[in-house]
Amino acid sequence: MKHFPGRTILAEILSVGFPVLIAIGLVAFGSPASAENTARSIPAPIVDEPLSKAPSEVAVLAGGCFWGVQGVFQHVKGISNAVSGYAGGEKATAQYELVGSGKTGHAEAVRITFDPRKISYGQILQIYFSAAHDPTELDRQGPDFGPQYRSAIFPTSGEQARVAKAYIAQLDQAKVFNPAIVTKIELDRPFYPAEAYHQDFLAKYPTHPYIVINDLPKVESVKRLYPSLYREEPALVAKVGVSN
Repeated sequence: MKHFPGRTILAEILSVGFPVLIAIGLVAFGSPASAENTARSIPAPIVDEPLSKAPSEVAVLAGGCFWGVQGVFQHVKGISNAVSGYAGGEKATAQYELVGSGKTGHAEAVRITFDPRKISYGQILQIYFSAAHDPTELDRQGPDFGPQYRSAIFPTSGEQARVAKAYIAQLDQAKVFNPAIVTKIELDRPFYPAEAYHQDFLAKYPTHPYIVINDLPKVESVKRLYPSLYREEPALVAKVGVSN
C-alpha cells in the first residue's frame, strides 16, 4: 500500500489526479488478472474447532494491506463485522504513519467477528490462505514491503492456535504451496482498530487503482472458489461500528 503520511486517500486522489494514479498503479502493481491468478482451491482443514452454540467468535488475521483482507471477509457469509487495524505491537504505536515505518512490531491486520454456527474458524482460514493473500511471501504482499505487511495469525484462543498450527502443517505436508508457508502464529497480541478513513475502504473506493488491481480480484476469487459462502452485500463497519 502506498503510504502518504498525514494525508487522507481522498486528498491523494484530488491532488495527483485519478488518471495519473491509474497509470502509476498499472505500471507498479501489475494487472488485475495476475492478482486473481494467485488464488487457488485448497483442501479444507482436517482439524477444525468443534461446533459451537456461541453466537459470535473473533479471529484476527494479517495478510498484507488491510484494505483487501477486510474487503474479502466482508463478502463472506457468517461474518458480522471485519475491522481494519494493527496487531503485534504496542497501543502507543498503533497509528498508520508509525506502523508504516515497519519498526513498531505491528502488522496491518483485520479483526473478524463471525458466527461459528454458520462458518467455522477452519473455513475462515481456508479463505485466508487461498483467496485473501499469498502465504508464501515473507514480510511483503504484492507491491507492499516490510514486516507490517507480514502474513500472521493472531489466535484469540488456544483452540484457534491449535487449528491454525495444524492447518499450516497440513498444507505444507501436502505441498499445496511452493515455496512453503511463512505465516507466523503470534500469541497474546492485542488488536487496535485503525483510523476511520481506513474502514470499509474497498466498499467506499471500488475504483481506486490499488483496489482495482490488487483487491477486487480477491473478492471475485471468493465468489468463484466459495460460492456457497459468498455474499454480495458486504458487512460494513459503518453499519455496525468499531469497538476497541
